[in-house]
Amino acid sequence: MRLILIALIGLLFGAGILISGMADPNKVLNFFDVAGTWDPSLAFVMGGGLAVNLVGYQLIFRLRQKPMMAPDFPKGLPQQIDLPLIGGSVLFGVGWGIAGFCPGAALPALGTVSLQPAVFIAAVCGGMLALRLIRATLTPAGPQASAR
Repeated sequence: MRLILIALIGLLFGAGILISGMADPNKVLNFFDVAGTWDPSLAFVMGGGLAVNLVGYQLIFRLRQKPMMAPDFPKGLPQQIDLPLIGGSVLFGVGWGIAGFCPGAALPALGTVSLQPAVFIAAVCGGMLALRLIRATLTPAGPQASAR
């Protein structure tokens, strides 16, 4: 049952991305082109999603003691703003601005059988793999590292 619910949520998200046009990288790139062919529709999609979530979260927290598929609701927000958070945010924004895709929109766009989202997803996976390799190289491992 849990997998069916997760699949339905993913389908709903993907359908929303496709219906709103956010799977089209030109729509996203035009949003960032304020001096040229600016298209503010992305702001309305984000604002609509934010409004629905603000109301939805308030209702859920009032009506339910715990989530349906987790032992408890998350407590608080992370308190530390560090270099990996800032660097990751910058890379995400730059990648989104250059490619016109965010990972959330690129996954449903794979269903359009276009090369662009496939290349983007491959680049995201390559970037995640590169990060793991870099971290493994730079991070000392095991108890011997703390003795140095």
